[in-house]
Amino acid sequence: MSSVELQHISKRFPTVAALSDVSFTVRDHEFFVLLGPTGAGKTTTLRIIAALLKQDEGSVLFDGEAVDGLTPADRDVAFVFQQYSLYPTMTVYDNLAFPLRSPMRKTPEPEIKERVQHAAEILRITHLLDRKTARLSGGEMQRVSIGRAIVRQPRIFLMDEPLSNLDAKLRESLRVELQHMQKTQGNTTLFVTHDQIEALTMADRIAVLDHGRIIQIGAPADIYDRPATTFVATLVGTPRINLFTAARENGTYFVANSDLHLPMPGDRAMPQQVQVGLRPEDVKITPGGRFTGVVALTEPLGVETILHIRSGQQTLLSILPGITPLRRDDPVRFDILHERLHFFDVDGKRV
Repeated sequence: MSSVELQHISKRFPTVAALSDVSFTVRDHEFFVLLGPTGAGKTTTLRIIAALLKQDEGSVLFDGEAVDGLTPADRDVAFVFQQYSLYPTMTVYDNLAFPLRSPMRKTPEPEIKERVQHAAEILRITHLLDRKTARLSGGEMQRVSIGRAIVRQPRIFLMDEPLSNLDAKLRESLRVELQHMQKTQGNTTLFVTHDQIEALTMADRIAVLDHGRIIQIGAPADIYDRPATTFVATLVGTPRINLFTAARENGTYFVANSDLHLPMPGDRAMPQQVQVGLRPEDVKITPGGRFTGVVALTEPLGVETILHIRSGQQTLLSILPGITPLRRDDPVRFDILHERLHFFDVDGKRV
């Protein structure tokens, strides 16, 4: 396995700058997630690492050595696509063996058999080896697609939203299996997704990408608890973060058209106007709460209930465990965990 470093990568297409000065390092044996919305430049980044695209500026390094002049085959990466790209008339076994039978590799059949069996065991598809891939479910086909990458034993795995075409239950199952596989095999993996749950649950570190620029890099806890911008704050977290514009008033930050007066941090210089973020789990329903509101909506999800609370003309979200007896228009009292408030300037950058 290898480390991968991108140094000041830029890529322009005729109508758009896909990447602008992108730099980050994927450490050896790390599960690194590139998170961002559609059009952020995630797939372009993967294709440049795999040498399927040529960057306009910057350099790609494997283990500290530039690989810009190497072909896709010479870079020895395995690319798992969103679409399965399997051979439907072949069996699962032959699909898995296909990369090893190429004229470039000339892998002996006994070794092919051993590698295919090993990959099938990791992905729990040994019972499917004799089946044609045309007869597989979506989850089974994606396992085979990942298996084709595993048998090659590449320097790095590049995964481009491999779970996005699966239903929720399959996504969750395969997410756990991919995590387990990466930890037990020690693979260096760069995983691309727009799904913040995949990023937060799978990554050792996350790079948030937007409009071709890296916004923040950090461990999942850093991205969630210390978002660098309002964009990052709203990108991660379910339900979404509560975000309000507030201005100084009598030593507090007052959220207009509400009853919310929030304390100002005393350990730093603060601007006249800010955007205040608070996670729903930090809004606590309690009989003696400092703030009052009215229930606007409840969303019972079984294990928890999302409560929409109206304070003046503003609405904020709170999370309650289990099912709540509260109903629409019921009065509630609540507290806000002051130490968990997030402050951003008017441009959306963390204060």
